[in-house]
Amino acid sequence: MNAKEFATRRKRLMQIMGGDAIAILPTAPERTRNRDVDHPYRPDSDFFYLTGFPEPEAVMALVPGRPQGEYILFCRERDPHMETWHGRRAGLEGAREKYGADDAFPISDIDEILPGLLENRARVFYTMGSSADFDRKLMEWINRLRKQSRSGIHTPGEFVALDHHLHDMRLYKSRAEVGTMRTAARITARAHERAMRVCRPGMTEYQIEAEILHEFMANGARSPSYPTIVAGGDNGCILHYTENSDPLRDGDLLLIDAGCEYDCYAADITRTFPVNGRFSDPQRALYEIVLHANYAAIEQVKPGNHWNQPHEAAVKVLTEGLVKLGILKGRVATLVKEEAYKRFYMHRTGHWLGMDVHDVGDYKIGEEWRVLEPGMVLTIEPGLYIPLGSKGVAKKWQGIGIRVEDDVLVTPRGHEVLTVDAPKTVDEIESVMA
Repeated sequence: MNAKEFATRRKRLMQIMGGDAIAILPTAPERTRNRDVDHPYRPDSDFFYLTGFPEPEAVMALVPGRPQGEYILFCRERDPHMETWHGRRAGLEGAREKYGADDAFPISDIDEILPGLLENRARVFYTMGSSADFDRKLMEWINRLRKQSRSGIHTPGEFVALDHHLHDMRLYKSRAEVGTMRTAARITARAHERAMRVCRPGMTEYQIEAEILHEFMANGARSPSYPTIVAGGDNGCILHYTENSDPLRDGDLLLIDAGCEYDCYAADITRTFPVNGRFSDPQRALYEIVLHANYAAIEQVKPGNHWNQPHEAAVKVLTEGLVKLGILKGRVATLVKEEAYKRFYMHRTGHWLGMDVHDVGDYKIGEEWRVLEPGMVLTIEPGLYIPLGSKGVAKKWQGIGIRVEDDVLVTPRGHEVLTVDAPKTVDEIESVMA
């Protein structure tokens, strides 16, 4: 993502704010993993969306119409000693030259400088509640200004939820964002295909996870976008299984839900395949139901349709399939209305995708499902889960968990499946594994 992309986003937000407002946005703090070891740092998505600035201890302020510069960045100064230990810093000069800030100040000076930026601004765009510490700081600055009201200083009288406007912006992906997400999808698809090629009975789930992570990092994606799920056999019936510690058994299916993060954008793919490379007849029968639910849902992804239509299409196909196999009994319409399918399919068919794997954006506007529009990206992920010991279900169906998930872009004329490179038909999977 180039500097022009971030500048365009800031300009658009300032147009929404108006000339008498200020937006304030801190990045995420560093988080302790254990004792004196931190987790690898990842900036706050909203903050990075507007700045592209990757370092901790930073705060952005947007002040439309400010003569000295509208985009101000508070960040760490250069420090040769600390940089020797912990890595290079952009510093104030880098904040301006590399990251496009009009003005930059040391983060240590924010208490002295930021209250002055609040002076005579009518509205503050800020996400209250995300950081209790920063909430307190902001109210201290506001109260400090209130005490100076007799000297003619006006205090902001209105707080506006910054995330409401910002998240609506993030819901519509630009051409540059779509390009980045295509890259993330291609890398992730290669990782899933690699897992299919190396998988053998007797391997462990974590060995497959290692192959996936290797493919991510070898292609420039330094981390997954969420904890990788590698679930063999009955573990595939646990939706967020992440232990990844069991051996893979001949005759079982393996469900892998894995996506890389590339330049702070997520991919999210699930594929399910046989550990030994060949689907049994019961596995194939259930898999084909899920696959056709995936196809039916994707067909509903187009401008003018609403958010819930892909889910409705998937539910209908899954219910019809379960009735055909005798796992559910009754009229399909009645079973759908009574949500009988929820015993075997208990989650939604998708979610927004972007900088966060479960990305921001409202699913309803008022009481109505949101209408799909070009630039939105969502996942399509129907599944069926029949754990061991399921009462009233024939044993041949038990211990099978299947999910087939793709990332789909809404285009002006329909949709584009970003994850098309990941094998998903029975013939494709068995061919790759052979």
